[in-house]
Amino acid sequence: MNHNIICMWSGPRNLSTAMMRSFENRADTHVWDEPFFAPWLAATGKDHPGRAESLDAHETDPAKVAEQCQQAPPDGETLYFQKHMPHHMEADFPLAWTKTCWHFFLIRRPDAVIASYAKGRAEFDMNDIGFWPQIRMYEYLIGEGHDIPVVDSDDILDNPKGILSSLCRALDIPFDAAMLSWPAGPRDTDGAWAPWWYKSVEASTGFAPPKREKPAVPQKYQNILSECQPAYEQLYEKRITA
Repeated sequence: MNHNIICMWSGPRNLSTAMMRSFENRADTHVWDEPFFAPWLAATGKDHPGRAESLDAHETDPAKVAEQCQQAPPDGETLYFQKHMPHHMEADFPLAWTKTCWHFFLIRRPDAVIASYAKGRAEFDMNDIGFWPQIRMYEYLIGEGHDIPVVDSDDILDNPKGILSSLCRALDIPFDAAMLSWPAGPRDTDGAWAPWWYKSVEASTGFAPPKREKPAVPQKYQNILSECQPAYEQLYEKRITA
């Protein structure tokens, strides 16, 4: 395994960009934001906020992206943190590159994901929010012999230092207190879709306390919520604690 490459597998609206900020604030880490998003857009024809801008700004050939995923960090850092989403991995996209990387999964309650996602894209299906694709990717990587930590976003918000310390131990890297906060604002490493999705994280400087109230999920999304809940629960049972 290549200890230098760390792949986070998350669904959308899962605290994933905040986690990317957390790792990017380490002096030893370079980050890559959703490498397979543009190839997925090109392959599926999906209508998505920032579609044209994303296709114009990013590599759309999945084989070229997969090759780069295996490379050393481009700016000379020690660690290469890659923010991936399993639902971006079409059936014919390469996966052999994952064998030499370290992986962890980031999950979040489906009601919170759906309520947040619907604010940016009113029409979507179950695959777009990634719960069952996460299960399939988890099972694939476990089948390849990986030992994969799972972290829940509410646990991170409840105890950032404790959960991040446990995650770093599981990934065999030292915890760095710089992961607990970061400067506000956009990053050059953000994907071209950032103007549509990253306003909240651009205003953040760290992990805020979790919202205790359950979000109201509109009736039109109740079927999606019911179908996603079992997948979330499967991974939730495997989550690490502080």
